[in-house]
Amino acid sequence: MEKNENDSCCGLHQSASSQSEIVDTKNQEYICPMHPEIRSPKPGDCPICGMALELHTINLQISENIELKEMTNRFWVSAILTIFVTILAMGPMIGISFDSILSKNVQNWMQFLFSTPVVLWGALPFFKKGWQSIIHKKLNMFTLISIGVGIAYIYSFVLLFINQNLSKGLYFESAAIITTLVLLGQVLELRARAQTQDSIKALLHLLPDMANLIHPDGKEEQIFAHNIKVGDILRIRPGEKIPIDGIVIDGKSSIDESMITGESMPVLKEKDAILIGATVNTTGSLMMRVTKVGEETLIAKIIQRVSVAQRSRAPIQRLVDVISSYFVPLVLVIAIITFAVWFWVGPEPKFVFATINAVAVLIIACPCALGLATPMSIMVGMGKGASSGILIKNASVLEVMEKMTILVVDKTGTLTEGKPALVTIKTIDSVTEEAFLGYAASLEKGSEHPLAQSIVKEAEKRGIVLKNLGHFESETGKGVKGEIEGHQIVLGNKAIFDTLGIDLSSFLEVSEKLRQEGQTIVFLARNNKVLGLLGIEDPIKESTKDTLKKLQDMNIKVMMVTGDHETTARIIAEKAGIKDVKAGILPNHKADIVKALKTNGAIVAMAGDGINDAPALSEADIGIAMGTGTDIAIESADVTLVKGDLIGILKAYSLSKNVMRNIRQNLFFAFFYNIVGVPIAAGILYPFFGILLSPMIAAAAMSLSSVSVILNALRLRNVQT
Repeated sequence: MEKNENDSCCGLHQSASSQSEIVDTKNQEYICPMHPEIRSPKPGDCPICGMALELHTINLQISENIELKEMTNRFWVSAILTIFVTILAMGPMIGISFDSILSKNVQNWMQFLFSTPVVLWGALPFFKKGWQSIIHKKLNMFTLISIGVGIAYIYSFVLLFINQNLSKGLYFESAAIITTLVLLGQVLELRARAQTQDSIKALLHLLPDMANLIHPDGKEEQIFAHNIKVGDILRIRPGEKIPIDGIVIDGKSSIDESMITGESMPVLKEKDAILIGATVNTTGSLMMRVTKVGEETLIAKIIQRVSVAQRSRAPIQRLVDVISSYFVPLVLVIAIITFAVWFWVGPEPKFVFATINAVAVLIIACPCALGLATPMSIMVGMGKGASSGILIKNASVLEVMEKMTILVVDKTGTLTEGKPALVTIKTIDSVTEEAFLGYAASLEKGSEHPLAQSIVKEAEKRGIVLKNLGHFESETGKGVKGEIEGHQIVLGNKAIFDTLGIDLSSFLEVSEKLRQEGQTIVFLARNNKVLGLLGIEDPIKESTKDTLKKLQDMNIKVMMVTGDHETTARIIAEKAGIKDVKAGILPNHKADIVKALKTNGAIVAMAGDGINDAPALSEADIGIAMGTGTDIAIESADVTLVKGDLIGILKAYSLSKNVMRNIRQNLFFAFFYNIVGVPIAAGILYPFFGILLSPMIAAAAMSLSSVSVILNALRLRNVQT
């Protein structure tokens, strides 16, 4: 077992047996859900808390929970034997007596015989974990359980051998019942913990096993999905699942992406549209070209990212860790004090009362409930987010996001559709639109920026042959320069032309008019002489205005920061319902604005989708990347919205609120349970009401406390985001 501070995730790859099995089963890591720094290449127990290690990344090939099966077997055998022990020990209380056929001596020995397998075999995992906790000097729940069960059993064993005719004072049934109840709690807990991974398992089950491959000669063949390669052409018929990530090369259809994005409305896909593996083709037939396989696919990255995030720790966990480190030693001290007080001033038989109450204190205390309070909510919350198309990098993001006070948004691709269209071309009289567009598209042909793509698409639509490009230069946030057919060509916004000293006066009036219509303007010059301009229009997303209004109603300020011209930016901002606008901002200055807001005490979330947004995304308290944007923006972000829609921010904010509320509920219950339970077990109510807590009741309460925390965490699967 090794302790690794890095939060690395197991690798993903394309399985050899099924495309849906995208997890590398040969290089799996096992990790503790409560202490993610504990990792091991094989199954085992955490040396800190004693809990069984779980697979870091979910794997469909391993469908059987070995520990759950073993604990279930131990529970049922122990339960049957415990029934016999309990009837023998407590039968007279309910009118069942064996005195006429069995002597007290024989009944006592039968209790010993029935309880011994329960304690020595049923409770064996607890004794092992308890011993390991002492060796590693990391006292935990199993330390208390093993000591409590051991004391009750050994005490009864010694009394039996001292006086074989003893009719009172044996607690074999207590040792057996405590063991059985703790085993029941472990079974329920293991089952509940397994459910926290349901969202990831559901993703793994989504991908189909087969695909329809189109060979270069046009022949169609059905192949196993794991044999698909980048560049393959596939046919997707109506009703079939998309087997892997790619782009549409022919056809038109509506695709149900709800299993990935959480959005129920099908999305229209036509030529050049991106297809996501595991989504469903609803109506038409499509031809697609494969662009990503194995660990590069979106679903693989989702599983990898969620697996890492589920094991991360929220800052609130640090407080819990500190308290837990003192909890078990404190309980041991309380148990010793309980024994001493009862032995000193308690009623007769003093030793019996002292022993039983000390055992009750040891058994009722539950550090496990404290430890599980945060990680269980995080695991379920991350899974819920993934099923809603919200990928969160780590648990600390959830804790920060609920405190968000300002949302800074980019314009293109964030507020707008990110699918701009070239709608206006204005040139000087001596230059045709085709020649002008040819220069512009030749410069932009290698760019992934949405505005550049709109220019290239229009050129392709008109059948314009693009020219060779030489000495290409890009100035982020301003424009591009290059040599075409011996001419120096410049394309960009006013800033780059001002830098180069190129006169734009002949086009300033028309450009301002187009900006008033919401168009983004780029100018083009040849050999330092302006030839004309292009007007590009990108409509805002349907959900933008409503989403931003809801956020503003929650007292979250919204600010638009864009590199676009002031006029265009304000037109878009007005449509989106944003009052605070900063336009003409270069990428590094976007980060400066975010930094300034943070300096003034704001908790800043930044949403963007382009390379120029990456510095600001990194600087923000919460960086939010549109899943439709560039990889560098997504990698820089704390939250990725798979659908690329601002409504995802509202969902992420709601999720963070629900998860943090759930964590606080769990922590309150865990603290309240222990604060109340331990004194009652110690006998604090006896002088006033004559009430003592049986160790058996303490065992039931201890087991149910952990289960209740997990069940509360599982409620997050049903919250509305």
